[in-house]
Amino acid sequence: MKHRSLVRALLTSVVLATGVVLAGCNGEDMSLASNAKANQPVPPKLVAEMTEKDMDLQSPMLVRVFKQEAELEVWKQNRSGQFALLKTYPICRWSGDLGPKVKEGDRQAPEGFYAITPAQMNPRSSYYLSFNTGFPNAFDKSLGRTGSQLMVHGDCSSRGCFAMTDEQIAEIYSLGRESFFGGQRSFQFAAFPFKMTPVNMAKHRNNPNMPFWKMIKQGYDHFEVTRQEPKVEFCENKYVFDPAAPAGSTKPLVFNASAKCPVYQIPSEIADAVSAKQAQDDAKIAELVAKGTPVAQRRPDIDGGMNRVFASKLPDGATGLSDPEPPGVQTAAYSRAPGTIPPHVNPPKATAAATASYSASLFAASEEPVVAVPSTRVASASSDGGFFSNLAKKVGIGGSETTATATTAPAVPVPTPAAKPKAVASKAGPSAAPATPASVAAAKPTAAPAPLVATARPPLKPTLSAEPSAPVSGGGAGTAALSGAAPVVSANSFTDRFSAMR
Repeated sequence: MKHRSLVRALLTSVVLATGVVLAGCNGEDMSLASNAKANQPVPPKLVAEMTEKDMDLQSPMLVRVFKQEAELEVWKQNRSGQFALLKTYPICRWSGDLGPKVKEGDRQAPEGFYAITPAQMNPRSSYYLSFNTGFPNAFDKSLGRTGSQLMVHGDCSSRGCFAMTDEQIAEIYSLGRESFFGGQRSFQFAAFPFKMTPVNMAKHRNNPNMPFWKMIKQGYDHFEVTRQEPKVEFCENKYVFDPAAPAGSTKPLVFNASAKCPVYQIPSEIADAVSAKQAQDDAKIAELVAKGTPVAQRRPDIDGGMNRVFASKLPDGATGLSDPEPPGVQTAAYSRAPGTIPPHVNPPKATAAATASYSASLFAASEEPVVAVPSTRVASASSDGGFFSNLAKKVGIGGSETTATATTAPAVPVPTPAAKPKAVASKAGPSAAPATPASVAAAKPTAAPAPLVATARPPLKPTLSAEPSAPVSGGGAGTAALSGAAPVVSANSFTDRFSAMR
């Protein structure tokens, strides 16, 4: 064990030393080896939960975020080879509307599937710690979508990002760091407008983004039925999930987001299970619509959302476009906020001017442009070569976020129903067979006294002083905690390298 720890320390030092040298070219003189924020170990309580869930500290991870629920989920692979939910973190702030990011400066947080490499981890973030989501991916670029430096970071402030508290991002960052040290070259980051349930799909059935949402729901369903990270590719301006070469083919599959799809098939065990789940979901959606499930009203005059556990702690707190607390239920007000809420936090609110513009748009005859496409594919951004050789290639190019210029939310006319897209089918598609989809439910946060809102921005934290109270689910046994390691790649300062637009 001592020998293993020594080897790991030496490897970490080599990577960090290289990062420091490159950072020096840009005037950075802070040693990553002494970066207390980035070196915080995974909290013992979370390590114990991994042990109970049969997970290793350095096993692969996967992250999913949901705007409407304002939640970020961290999944870890257990020793059976499947992913299980480790922890759910409430999101302190996200900006924009439900729907994908389209252009620089639109304040939209991205939606889709992205790959997070060590180079995208930023230990020198101006927002405590962060990682770059990787927007735009190949699909986004094929549609001409623009934007840059869209992050998951701390400080509870967002302009196109997913903002957590400093304590939360420190924990998430440490989990990603350990997975990289375990050999994972990149972890998948999947961003959704909401949990892709029949109820939510029925409520948002008239949203012009529905064709795009149905496309990324295929990837959501692949994960739900397999509990494996779906392989993501792009072609014909679409996402393709878990493609495989046809039987007897000797040529490797080559995908290009803007080109014609190669001949591929989806493994029958996955295709059958996904087809059965989608048939069940479609039947339930039709039933809900027939029963008169109301259509969710679009509110472009409201900028983003906030989880109710944070909104309940603020004098003028509001959840915005995220789910409010159900009437008559006040659990959020008595739940402990998972981290320090900075004094500059800006809850989502509808401004008078934006609301007036929105109201006027209800009577406009112009048709709202549809930003979605009939079908979509997500690229799996993995690279060839050894893990540390991959890190060496990436050294010095880690992302750091920028602050986007706020823009007035555009007026949106009455949306028209979106055309139902065709299901993704393989060229050698197997027949559908019934299958019961897996599901994981996150428990409600445990009750605890409400904390006071900070009167000043908290200093850098060498260790996690408080444990987030977000719920977890899963089960199993795992391994003991390893000492924290510094991030594998450096990132230059927020203010020196990037523009002010997202």
